[in-house]
Amino acid sequence: MTLPAATPAEAKLMDALLEAKLLVPSGVPGVFGRGAVFEDVIERFDAFITNSASPDGAERFRFPPVLNRSDFERSEFLKSFPQLAGTVFSFAGTHQEHMAMLDAIHAGQPWAEHQKMTDVVLAPAACYPLYPMAAASTLPDAGRLFDVFSYCFRHEPSPDPARMQIFRMREFVRICRPDDAVPWRDLWLERGLKMLRAVGLPVESDVANDPFFGRGGRMLAVSQRDQKLKFEVLMPIAADNPTAVMSFNYHQDHFGGIFGIKTADGATAHTACVGFGMERIALGLFKTHGLEPKTWPSSVRAILWPHQP
Repeated sequence: MTLPAATPAEAKLMDALLEAKLLVPSGVPGVFGRGAVFEDVIERFDAFITNSASPDGAERFRFPPVLNRSDFERSEFLKSFPQLAGTVFSFAGTHQEHMAMLDAIHAGQPWAEHQKMTDVVLAPAACYPLYPMAAASTLPDAGRLFDVFSYCFRHEPSPDPARMQIFRMREFVRICRPDDAVPWRDLWLERGLKMLRAVGLPVESDVANDPFFGRGGRMLAVSQRDQKLKFEVLMPIAADNPTAVMSFNYHQDHFGGIFGIKTADGATAHTACVGFGMERIALGLFKTHGLEPKTWPSSVRAILWPHQP
């Protein structure tokens, strides 16, 4: 895949992040190691989320960054976003086939044919393990609320440091009656804006759409916008257009129908989620306040480092 050249703003931010050892290059666009200061900011903002959401009493789960492939296939992610998916392959051949694979590698030739698809795929979002977990179940009268966090993968290599292929997502997911999903999502939209503005980020919200694939995807994107199923919180980081650092999604009965999740009165459950893009928020903080957190405004430090001067 040939990537576009980095814009001057993207190149400038990337150089600064690498020089400060906030990010560590891997040689693959959008795949980075993270330095100690970068990780500290992630951990501090994650604690801020936890403190802000603790009164809600969400059920807390932490999942690995891979999914059961059969559950992933049922989710219909590949129907809408085949360009983003990552599938895990592994070698399962004979000694002779192993030698043939090594010969291909040494000769600089393709060697994918020597591997086979496994039973796991890379998670495209932190919430995807929840729906099969709740499959064929009946919700309590009040529905359920989940708190999940995971590394996620989306195959969209880019020179923009804010568009990573491997990134972390903190999500809150509501599975409930149809009438309860949108008010919960909209409440979190207000809360998310308030949280990000409290740490000094210049954010705004806007209706959005997912990157649906193909000609049919354009119609889906228009429909998603018209129905206001997705909102994003955006801020300038490096790209020419503002970057989404949070998303707020109403899935209607998509996951409830696929996985047979019912409300207490027997209707198909609806779902909504709010997602924090942890790396993007950290990058937004560094872009806005500088690369050294000790110099950040006292109001920001009081929120993220409440026990430090």
